[in-house]
Amino acid sequence: MVIFSNAKINIGLNITERRDDGFHNIESIFYPIDLKDVLEIVKSDNGIQFTNMGIVVDSLPEDNLIIKAYNLIAQDYDIQLVKIHLHKIIPIGAGLGGGSSNAVYMLKLLNNFFELNISNEQLTNYAKQIGSDCAFFVKNIPTFASQKGDVFSNIELDLSDYKIIVKNPSIFVSTQEAYSGIVPKKADSSLKDLINRPISEWKNTIKNDFETEIFKKYPKIKQLKTDFYNQGAIYASMSGSGSSVYGIFEK
Repeated sequence: MVIFSNAKINIGLNITERRDDGFHNIESIFYPIDLKDVLEIVKSDNGIQFTNMGIVVDSLPEDNLIIKAYNLIAQDYDIQLVKIHLHKIIPIGAGLGGGSSNAVYMLKLLNNFFELNISNEQLTNYAKQIGSDCAFFVKNIPTFASQKGDVFSNIELDLSDYKIIVKNPSIFVSTQEAYSGIVPKKADSSLKDLINRPISEWKNTIKNDFETEIFKKYPKIKQLKTDFYNQGAIYASMSGSGSSVYGIFEK
């Protein structure tokens, strides 16, 4: 059985405060895009097997989010062993949520393959055990994310009349590196309000707090954003903690 695991972009990202647990509270808009990995499973007679084509996933089995997703389901349900194959297209360490998406779509795939009838609420609980932003991919709709990026509220946002182009400079930016130069600050205006303004106003109102330090360290990433505006983008931004940059254009 095959499933297609999509990426997301961040429209705005405000880092508002450092938490007592060492994490940060953020505000961001998560928006799903049509850039997808291909994930397939079949039954296995020789233990859990993971193979990979496309972009190489070289994490250890215990760090592989797809394997973690399988193990979470296997703890609660009597499911068979499977062979897992991932054709990886979404760049890694690129601010597009590819790993989180793979994990959640593995949950969905197992649910469908073994006819487990797990509800979206249960899938969300599993997803939260894997990573902060994972639960977004359960419903996979435009969402306002707050706290650690794991508290969601729905928003009305439809960009289907626009063309979204994503470019990746083949630079890996770890989350730890991205946060290293951040000084948290409360946002002047809520993204929930700003997102309702015309897209032509987003350039001057909706920011990604990671950009300042990341652009200093990696001018190539900054140049991608400049190039998008020079090519006529209505809005351009780095996604998440980088390194991918996207532009929103009139079709």
